[in-house]
Amino acid sequence: MAVAETTVAATCAAAKRAARTLASTSTGAKNAALEATARLLEERTAEILEANAADLADEHAAQLSAALRDRLALSADRVAAMAAGVRAVAALEDPVGEELEHRTLASGLDLRKVRVPLGVVAVVYEARPNVTIDCAALTIKSGNAIVLRGSSYAERSNGALAAIVREALAETDLPADAVLLLAGGGHEGLAELATQDGLVDLLIPRGGEGLKAALKDVATVPVMYAAAGNCHVYVHADADLEMARRIAVNAKVQRPGVCNAAETLLIDAAIAARFVPAVLSDLDAVGVELVGDERVRSFAGEVGVGAATEADWDDEFLGLKMAVAVVDSVEDAIEHVNRHGTGHSEAIVTGSEEAAEEFAAGVDSAAVYINASTRFTDGFEYGMGAEIGNSTQKLHARGPIGMRELTTFKYVARGDGQVRE
Repeated sequence: MAVAETTVAATCAAAKRAARTLASTSTGAKNAALEATARLLEERTAEILEANAADLADEHAAQLSAALRDRLALSADRVAAMAAGVRAVAALEDPVGEELEHRTLASGLDLRKVRVPLGVVAVVYEARPNVTIDCAALTIKSGNAIVLRGSSYAERSNGALAAIVREALAETDLPADAVLLLAGGGHEGLAELATQDGLVDLLIPRGGEGLKAALKDVATVPVMYAAAGNCHVYVHADADLEMARRIAVNAKVQRPGVCNAAETLLIDAAIAARFVPAVLSDLDAVGVELVGDERVRSFAGEVGVGAATEADWDDEFLGLKMAVAVVDSVEDAIEHVNRHGTGHSEAIVTGSEEAAEEFAAGVDSAAVYINASTRFTDGFEYGMGAEIGNSTQKLHARGPIGMRELTTFKYVARGDGQVRE
C-alpha cells in the first residue's frame, strides 16, 4: 500500500535506505521514473477522481471552507496538469553533480564543490493532493527520498497518487520506498516525525501558523517553513490606475485560497479619492468581502466596507476577503508591509522607477513585484517545474522551494599523496 502502516521511525528508516540508492541513480533512470509517473497519472485519471470524490463526500471534508474544498478538489484538467508538471520536472537539468566551484589549492589539491541530495525530505501538508505529485517529482529528480504526511480529509486522494508514483518507481527498477505516505497520527505522529534525527534530513511543513507553532515546540530535525502568505499590493501615486485595478483584482481573486494571493490592498493618499471607489467596486462585483480603515470607508460610496480590526491586517484570509488601507507615502507602505506581512510576496504598482526601487529594497520579502500580480510566486511560473512550497526564511532557501533547494553540497578534494605538515 502507498500509506505506511508501520511506525513513523520504521517508515523513515525505509526512506533512508531508498535515499542512498537514489542519490547515485543516473539522470536517465530518474527521468524514466518520472515519465512512467506522468503516463500512469493519465491512464488512472478515473481512479484518481473516484478517490477524490470519496474524500470530498466524507464527513472530514464537510466543514471545510469553500477555498479549502477548492484546494482539495481534483478534475481531469488538474490531473492532466499534474502529469504535465511531472514531465516539466523531467525536462529540467539534473542538479545532482553540478559543479559549483573548482580550483587548485596551494597544497596542490584539486578541490571541487559539487551539488548532492539532502537525503530524506519529509513534507507535512494540508488539502491539496497535487502536492503529493509535485513533491514526489521534485525529490525523485533531485535524488532524495520523501516521507509525505497529508491531511486526513485527503487520505484517499493522496493514497491513490502516492501509489502511482511507487508503481512507476518499481516499474523502472528504482526503490518504491523513495516515496512513502504516512497516515494520520495527530499531534503525536507529527511530533514523532519531527524528531527523527539521523533519518529525516529536512522537514517542510506546508500550512498555517498553527502548524508552524506546533513544530517549533518539538522539532529536532532541520525545518524549512513553507509559511503563510499575508501578501500586499501597494498602489503608488504615480500608478497607471487601470493597470492597478487589474493587478489588485487578479492578486485577490484569481485563486484566493493560495499563499500568494493578496490579502491587503494599500492605496496612496494622493490618488485615494479617485482610485478607492473604482477598485472597491471592482472587488465587490466579484464577491470580495471588504474591510478597511476610516479613510477607505469615507471614499467607499455605495460599496459596503466593514471596519477593519487590528487582527485583519495580520490575517491570511485564504478566501474572498480583503483589507484595504490608505497610506501617505512609499515609506508608510513599506512600514505597513514589514509590520504585518509574512515575508512572502509583495507588489507595487507605479510609474516611478524611484518608488519601485525604494519599495523593492525596503520590503523584507522573499518576492517583490513591480507592476505585476503577487500570484506569480510559484515554482512553475519561475521555471522550476514545480515547488514544494514557498520559504519565507533567509537561510538555505527563500522563495519557491524547487530541486536546487532540495540539495546541499560537498567538497571533493583530489590529491597525489599530499599530507599536511
